[in-house]
Amino acid sequence: MSILLEYLQNQMNKQYKHIFFDLDNTLWDYDTNSYEALKITIRKLGVLDEIEDYPTFYSIFYSINEEFRVLYRENKISKKEKRVGRFEKLFVANGISINGLSEAMNETYLKEMPLQVKLIDGAKEVLDYLHGKYCLAIITNGFMETQQQKIEQSGLSKYFEKIFLSEAIGSQKPDSLIFEHAILSMNANKNSCLMIGDSWETDVVGAMKMGVDQIYFIPALHSVYPDSRVVAFRRGMTLDLIEPKVNDSDDLAKKTNTRIIFLLNQLIEIL
Repeated sequence: MSILLEYLQNQMNKQYKHIFFDLDNTLWDYDTNSYEALKITIRKLGVLDEIEDYPTFYSIFYSINEEFRVLYRENKISKKEKRVGRFEKLFVANGISINGLSEAMNETYLKEMPLQVKLIDGAKEVLDYLHGKYCLAIITNGFMETQQQKIEQSGLSKYFEKIFLSEAIGSQKPDSLIFEHAILSMNANKNSCLMIGDSWETDVVGAMKMGVDQIYFIPALHSVYPDSRVVAFRRGMTLDLIEPKVNDSDDLAKKTNTRIIFLLNQLIEIL
């Protein structure tokens, strides 16, 4: 065991009691499930035959959906504008006649999403290990009607004491309010809490603002770090494809502890 890993293991065993997980692309495989849900949706609505290359079509949707997700999180568009607007823009980008399909696309897609139940590799193994040893909770952005169903349909609900949904609380990560609400609801001390998520901006920086330690999960870089190292984040660090906006959070980073993992089951090694 490396000196760093031994240090991390000792520190975490002594300190953490409450562990908060992000949902999408941290536990629930959003990318794979969304890919399948959209394909089912366009097949049901008779649009699939108009699309020559579905992987490219989905890639365009993913980019548009991310754009609308950020606009919604920043309160620049409404819930309805996000839901319908992304499909309107998708159809235009692909030269497909809309014919009033945007709302039907949105409704069908949101119904299909929670029915897809693929989890991130190692998620069940990690949760089986942590359950009963720590107080577990989920903090997730997204719509109540889909996030709660995702958790239930994929068998995740049995592991968690509480689920904190941004829409229900009226605050989205990285706002401090949702983290504060979760910590108070769990009757926890922030020094005993740990946040795990795949987004630097929402999960890591959001937890930093509350003085809560974080684990930044970057599965896309597993091939770059095949030896499954646990990396201690340092201010100014650049991780190949990922360039965290550390300049905006340098003062915050001084007050909390950030680790980086590339496989979810690395949590078993250090918790």
